[in-house]
Formats: sequence, structure tokens, C-alpha cells
Amino acid sequence: MRLLARLRAITADAGHDPDGLRIVAITKTWPVEVARAALAAGIERLGENRVQEALPKVAALPDAEWHMVGSLQSNKARRAVEAFAVIHSVGSPELMARLEGMAGDLDRHPRLLLQVNVSGEDSKSGMAPGMLADVAAPRSAELVGLMTMAPNGASEPEARAIFGRLRGLRDELQQRLGIRLPELSMGMSADAEAAAAEGATLVRIGTALFGPRA
Repeated sequence: MRLLARLRAITADAGHDPDGLRIVAITKTWPVEVARAALAAGIERLGENRVQEALPKVAALPDAEWHMVGSLQSNKARRAVEAFAVIHSVGSPELMARLEGMAGDLDRHPRLLLQVNVSGEDSKSGMAPGMLADVAAPRSAELVGLMTMAPNGASEPEARAIFGRLRGLRDELQQRLGIRLPELSMGMSADAEAAAAEGATLVRIGTALFGPRA
């Protein structure tokens, strides 16, 4: 895939591991046939924003690795734990505790990422950076990394500053808590190159793969 090759080349040029960068194809609003075509084309990771929309797709395509990338309400935690292999949008301590409890009850082990509001925008979901150490402290849930979004319309330098800050927060947490957080979920179609340059491992791509949504 040309897009993946380009992003990995940018990652390598910036001194990060190019093999660590993977694309999550965002299939929200697209029918299951589009998700099936992406899977047939070799894209293994598919992402959705809403639990209810995702459930029939997950049932139809159980061989995909499904990622929850949208805001998640606590009352949808059980279904999210049942359906998704990776949940990017753990945006509060309360949601983290809820998912951890559900994972134990259901004997499932989704990989979780803490969503961080690096930019401090009121319109953005996620935890403030100062909350991360308490939430990320060693626990039974499989916490694997951090996620963020750059402001809408951010320039490349602005997006890179946000993404670089997330990488710095991850590095600080690893050193301070003695844990591994290998995943950095950052970047979408508009700012994927900025994310790649700052060491993203999971880039959430929809429009650049499938075209504009209706």
C-alpha cells in the first residue's frame, strides 16, 4: 500500500522504527462491504467510532482486528469490551475503571489506550496530562499506550508539536512507572505525515483510503 509505505518512510527519516507504524482503516458510516474490501486488500485493523454501528460489522468480519476509536460512554463499556480488540478512547479515570471491571467480569483482555487532551481544547475529549500517572499506574487491565488528536485545521508544525508532546508524556510515564506503553495512536488523514514524523504507531485513516464520507 502506497500510503503505508510513504508514512513508514517519513517515520524512518525521523529516526523512529518504520515497522512499528500501522494503519487503522476507519470504516465509520461505510457499509460492511467496504470494510470487507479493506480486509481483502490486506488491511488487518479496522476502526469504528460508535459501538452500535460497529456491532454488525464486527459480527460479519470476526477475523479483522477491530479498534474502537470514538468517544465511549460508560454505559457502552460492556459491549465495547465484548466487541473490540483495542480501545483507543479511554478518556477518564471512571471509564478506565469501568472497562477494567468489565474485562475481568467477561474474561476478555482488550488492549487499552488513554486518550489525552494534549492541546487543552474544551471541544476535545480526553484526560489532562497531569492525570495520567495515577490512571496508568500498574493495574490488571492491559494498558498499551496513549492516544490524542490535533486541533482541527492545525498546521503541520502545530500538529507535530501536539504529537511530540504525547510521545514525551509516554516516555515520562514509562520511566516514572516502570511500565511499557508501546502504542501511540495519533494522526488521521489530514495530519498522518506529522504523526508519522513524531513516532506514531497507530494512524487512524478513513478519507485517504475510502474517499470523503457522504
